[in-house]
Amino acid sequence: MSTQLEDFSKWYIETIQKADLMDYTPVRGCIAFKPDGYEIWEHIQEEMDRRFKETGHRNAYFPMLIPESFFQKEKDHIEGFSPELPWVTEAAGEQLEERLALRPTSETMIGHLYSNWIKSYRDLPVLINQWANVFRWEKKTLPFIRTSEFLWQEGHTAHVDEEDARQETMQMLEIYKEVVEQVLAIPVYDGQKTPSERFAGAVDTYSIEAMMKNGKAVQAGTSHYLGTKFAEAFNIKYLNKANQHEYVHTTSWGTSTRLIGSVIMVHGDEQGLVLPPRIAPTQVVLIPVGPWKKNPQIMEHLDEIFVALKAKGIRVRLDDSDQSPGFKFNEWELKGVPVRIELGPRDLDNNQALLKARDEEEKRTIDLATIITAIEEELTTMQARLLEKARQFREANTHTMIDSLPQLQQHIEAAKANSIIPGWVLAGWCGEDACEEKVKEETKYTSRNIPFNPPTTKTTCIGCGNEAKHTVWFAQAY
Repeated sequence: MSTQLEDFSKWYIETIQKADLMDYTPVRGCIAFKPDGYEIWEHIQEEMDRRFKETGHRNAYFPMLIPESFFQKEKDHIEGFSPELPWVTEAAGEQLEERLALRPTSETMIGHLYSNWIKSYRDLPVLINQWANVFRWEKKTLPFIRTSEFLWQEGHTAHVDEEDARQETMQMLEIYKEVVEQVLAIPVYDGQKTPSERFAGAVDTYSIEAMMKNGKAVQAGTSHYLGTKFAEAFNIKYLNKANQHEYVHTTSWGTSTRLIGSVIMVHGDEQGLVLPPRIAPTQVVLIPVGPWKKNPQIMEHLDEIFVALKAKGIRVRLDDSDQSPGFKFNEWELKGVPVRIELGPRDLDNNQALLKARDEEEKRTIDLATIITAIEEELTTMQARLLEKARQFREANTHTMIDSLPQLQQHIEAAKANSIIPGWVLAGWCGEDACEEKVKEETKYTSRNIPFNPPTTKTTCIGCGNEAKHTVWFAQAY
């Protein structure tokens, strides 16, 4: 198996295939989610969906096919997505009168319907989320991270005014940050996107950005304040308390199955997956060792542990297959199972078992009388430990002392020469698109976001050397 340092992309592909998370399909850029891969998504969904509903949002579903004329109504939107749109032009053997796009996102369809649903201030706010698939015909694909079809959620809300809509935008960004950090154990920087990086048709876009183990960035979630742009395009008006018609203010926000890829790239190691307990399909695996078939008490104890863990709501598997213990250890490590329990004749004689946490080297003995409590504590401890390890890695690979383009180029070259990660750079930016583009052209570093709480404030633009208006994270990104 390839190592992360030798070839990170190859390590990633081999890891997800050997862990049996996905398979390729005959359609370019489209993958099949195998049960373990899909269950990870289900656990992420559960955490997101619960928080959405706690804040008053409800789920709905909208059509996948969107008429071409809908896209023409919002100029910036169609320009942003046009290169990625797959079109349906024929059905039942006949040419369609109007082309239909497979949705890249649903602002246009939902805008059309909201114009029918919203009539009065009493109808507002509209707080709707959709769990769906979307299509963006990517030229370069990578399973879970960037595919032609992917799964996601997209929230679409309508409000009486800008203040209410902006509160919604920031509330959802905060929910994303909470889930990604506390559930996926991935630290993120939250902030505002630069104009060139914001969503097509948005007034302002905000994001959470995560660092992978190769130093690249993944945009882990975005929340957009759309102002009245889509309301004006689709005539979404309401009658206010003064009996006057006003345009609603709208938002949209989304996360996708690229979060699965992010988990793998942040926590995985040379042995395969390392899954945070809160999203692992199997949280604990029980393995009998030694001549266990000759000692029925071993299986009796493991059965008792299995039942007790299930009663606690812990996702547990009992591996009583004929494979050797070494094979089983390797297989379950590859799948990223957080906790492994081993029980053999000698352990039974001493009223103990061995516990191995996936992210630690050493096994430790635990008393059979307190094994359920010990497992619960380890799952909680490991969840926090993974977040802290990822945070330490991020801090070690962020650079705040680079202030010019030549310094950044030298930094990248030195990293390449020494086979180390170039990481992220915090730099000043004057606000001109030309400087941002210059950095991208000469280093392949793009702006990630303007962080809300930067570790320090930069005063000089990295592109031109003039006074900086913003402090920005720059990095190579997926």
